[in-house]
Amino acid sequence: MLINCVAYEDGKKLADLSVEQISDFVHRPNCFVWVALRDATNDELEKMQEEFGLHDLAVEDARHGHQRPKVEEYGDTLFVVMHAVEFSATDELRVGEVNIFVGRNFVLSVRNRSTQNLLGVRERAEHEPHLLKHGAGFVFYALMDAVVDRYFPIIDALEGELEVIEEQIFVRGSARANIEHLYALKRRIGVVKHAVTPLMESVSKLWSGRVPMVCENNREYFRDVYDHLVRINGTLEALRDTIGTAIQVNLSMVTIEESETTKQLAAWAGIFAVATAFAGIWGMNFEHMPELKWTYGYPMALGVIGVTCYLLYRRFKRVGWL
Repeated sequence: MLINCVAYEDGKKLADLSVEQISDFVHRPNCFVWVALRDATNDELEKMQEEFGLHDLAVEDARHGHQRPKVEEYGDTLFVVMHAVEFSATDELRVGEVNIFVGRNFVLSVRNRSTQNLLGVRERAEHEPHLLKHGAGFVFYALMDAVVDRYFPIIDALEGELEVIEEQIFVRGSARANIEHLYALKRRIGVVKHAVTPLMESVSKLWSGRVPMVCENNREYFRDVYDHLVRINGTLEALRDTIGTAIQVNLSMVTIEESETTKQLAAWAGIFAVATAFAGIWGMNFEHMPELKWTYGYPMALGVIGVTCYLLYRRFKRVGWL
């Protein structure tokens, strides 16, 4: 679906265009065309390929999707794949794609399987004509920066979720649920990391060393994007390390709880073992046992058993076994 198609010249908007008008503006000096598509059909991609001279392999990747984040050069054209990560209605992470084709005189963005629009990027660029003068390279930076900035709220949400789980670690009986939540959180972090790490490696090529011609005048902006990605990647690594530590602490708490239960069982077993020993001795039916004929033998036996069990109970209680 075509979202919008606009021509710009010297940082100013010239006109909203139809697809058929693109060829009238794309070859004008100091002019570039910015086209945005959502869930593009094969016919729309073929039309864009015809208008902008896009490479077959790049169009094929955009058509099929599910690509790893990357930046590829095809002659004077850049093809960029970024993952648009967002929360679904069920609070699960959903991954869409933003494919961007960038040439000297055009920018084409294709958004797939994502509910987050990029209209704010166009508004921002049009309110900064002094930057929009940089042409397609600046628009490319603005689109990339918008996608990367949307990772930050997700990181904040993941950090908040981890803090909640950490508060539950020392709550007795919550070990299994904590481990399940920690592994689910680790899986979410992995989703974001798969979007960030490859993109970070690719963006480094846009500001250091030999950079594509379309990015030459915008090196400092792409370095800013790279810095954001480095920050996000560092936070993700820290979260993964914290989760690993939390899992170890949680498993230690399980071991401690099991040890406490074992101690209690052992203490009660010891108390009943003593009672059983006394009852076993006095319950033997030998003919010549001095205690059998005592008038107060039975209450004395109960008293001895009771006192002994009580002393053992006090002892176990003092050492923390009960």
